[in-house]
Amino acid sequence: MSDSYNPPDTPLSVLHEDHEILVVDKPSGLLSVPGRGEHLADCLIRRVQAAFPTALLVHRLDRDTSGVMVFGLTPHAQRHLGLQFEHRRTKKIYVARVWGKLEPKTGEVDLPLCVDWPNRPRQMVDHENGKPAQTEWKVVKTSDSESRVRLFPRTGRSHQLRVHMLALGHPILGDPFYAEGAARDFPRLMLHSEELRLLHPDGGEGMRFRAKAPF
Repeated sequence: MSDSYNPPDTPLSVLHEDHEILVVDKPSGLLSVPGRGEHLADCLIRRVQAAFPTALLVHRLDRDTSGVMVFGLTPHAQRHLGLQFEHRRTKKIYVARVWGKLEPKTGEVDLPLCVDWPNRPRQMVDHENGKPAQTEWKVVKTSDSESRVRLFPRTGRSHQLRVHMLALGHPILGDPFYAEGAARDFPRLMLHSEELRLLHPDGGEGMRFRAKAPF
């Protein structure tokens, strides 16, 4: 990551808080956890813990991705939620704007992914060494130049949605790693975690949290 890290100076946006969990709307441009070096110290978990000292990390979003993130407020909640993510019991829905007219209107990408070591943190499709990764998509609307889509990841690989859309020939707009030319020339990565469904750690009630995409 470059030294030009300038995280947004925005107040913490809390979507839900109770005795076990905290749900927030992460802004684009903010790391989920600190990077290496003091210049990368500002991050969502530190901002959250300044207001909620017992908050514990459960999952991450990429720096440039915005949207719904959940934190455990107790060790029990962190373990419970972590197992839900590990065993794919959560449901995540993303909104993205991608380059070009994506057809057909619905489909699935099933391509294994692994890190592109010489170009970290980039990931790549690798049928020999990659881990399984599946993403379903549904087109919301299109124009001649772009498509608005909802993405439903069935796995949670690093950069999964970004690489899968690239593999379809429709990179996510504003992506600093995978988009090129006009597709890259946007003020931010046009990817947002719109909805997260999970089971509450205290009693197992199904819960749904949403944050409207800012684009």
